[in-house]
Amino acid sequence: MTEEYHAVSLSGGKDSTAMLLLMIERGMPINSVLTADTGMEFPEMYLHLNKLDEYLFSERGIHITTLRHPKGFEWLMFDEPKQRPATIENRLRLGVPLCGNGWPGIRVRWCTGQLKTHLISKEVNRLKGDFNAIHYVGIAADEPKRIHNDRYPLVEWGITEKEALRICYDRGYDWGGLYEIYHRCSCWCCPFQRIDELRKLRRHHPELWAKLLEMDKRALAQFGDTPLGRFRPNWTVAQLDQRFAAEENERKDDP
Repeated sequence: MTEEYHAVSLSGGKDSTAMLLLMIERGMPINSVLTADTGMEFPEMYLHLNKLDEYLFSERGIHITTLRHPKGFEWLMFDEPKQRPATIENRLRLGVPLCGNGWPGIRVRWCTGQLKTHLISKEVNRLKGDFNAIHYVGIAADEPKRIHNDRYPLVEWGITEKEALRICYDRGYDWGGLYEIYHRCSCWCCPFQRIDELRKLRRHHPELWAKLLEMDKRALAQFGDTPLGRFRPNWTVAQLDQRFAAEENERKDDP
């Protein structure tokens, strides 16, 4: 009988981190830990993953396997050539360039698909095919709608999102304070963030906000005032910048 293969998916957030830490502590078998790097994570997230990798290696003798798209986020956003005839025909009709995907939209979240889901799914499917691997996913017990056909240790143990964060904090993993600022620690350039998250990005990570302004300016220049060129349906990043600056001035003027 062949030995079972155990593959862990790691987003780097509180839930998957808590899952991995507890799996290590409880002596559960781990053959590989997979993470997908979009290239647009917070700097603190990369430091967190490096710290977690060091612990994983010290305890189990393996490193995190990092999967990346060969071209990256900005190439997909601005440069990927369109090839499907229907897409080319539609873009020509709308006067939209034939390269790049523009800002992700609710109906076309190419960022999640091409930079995360596809990469992880492809590797997990390979491991399942080659080794009949068991796949562990870090979803908390209070997220039952996200459960499918893999293994969910946090669900099995009844650990909620709040408890998962406490488990990480108790073991010295604090993401440099990211969870003290933001509701979620996903890509800093995500257009689906709450307005208040973007307000916090401008305040706490001005270097990333400056980069976001540049990306939005480029998107508008390339795709115009279209869904591909607009960061959000009713807001460009420059408009949000003006809004946040005005709010700051109002607070300063209040006695």
